[in-house]
Amino acid sequence: MASVREVYNALSDLANKDERGFVTPTEFNSFAPIAQQNIFNRLFQELTNVEALRKRNVDPARDKSRSKQIKEDLAVFSVQTNITKASGSFAKPDDFARLISLKTFGDVLLDVTNSVMIDSVYDEEKIDRILLSTLSAPTKSKPVALVRDTITVFPTSVNRITMRYYKQPEGLDPTTGARTVALPTFGFLIQNGKEAFNASSSVDFELPEHYTSELVLEMGKLIGVNLRDRDVYAYATGGQQTQQRR
Repeated sequence: MASVREVYNALSDLANKDERGFVTPTEFNSFAPIAQQNIFNRLFQELTNVEALRKRNVDPARDKSRSKQIKEDLAVFSVQTNITKASGSFAKPDDFARLISLKTFGDVLLDVTNSVMIDSVYDEEKIDRILLSTLSAPTKSKPVALVRDTITVFPTSVNRITMRYYKQPEGLDPTTGARTVALPTFGFLIQNGKEAFNASSSVDFELPEHYTSELVLEMGKLIGVNLRDRDVYAYATGGQQTQQRR
């Protein structure tokens, strides 16, 4: 995953090179989660765009497919959880970002489950038409969910569901690589009057490592470091190659 230390060092060096001043850890830490969130949000828009190109046979095939690459990157944030109904609806998880799919929570017998997929509807007028229809009314074998701030599943006899969703980006422990609910943070200690990196109090980005250069760019925009994109990419790319050779 993208190293908070590498992004911080790249951004600091570029700021000093451009004589725009010094990027402090406090400034960095206030913008790091925002930068990661911005890039995460853009991935969905880019996926929509490349899917349109793919339908016109413009997107390259196999490993060169941009659609495939984005889906692989987003898979990092894919989570599955079981939710029990409360007060007539299902609450979204606290880290919920985008819905992938819903299905009923079924029993498993001889490795076969009787759960069924739930169609998702986001328009209240559409769900009203479905409920009033004698042909498309929801049943246990063909349930429908109205997705709003909470989720209501029809028929209402469904009391437990399984949700797969994209969670909000958070962070990784730089020493173990384990997920944490903490957000990206450059931890530091004061040594000889200067901030020195401290891995034990740091949190890496959850975005894959190849987003390092894009994180540097996004951080530069947010902090106000006015640098040419070419400089940022060249430095970040060089830093990644050096890191890989070690």
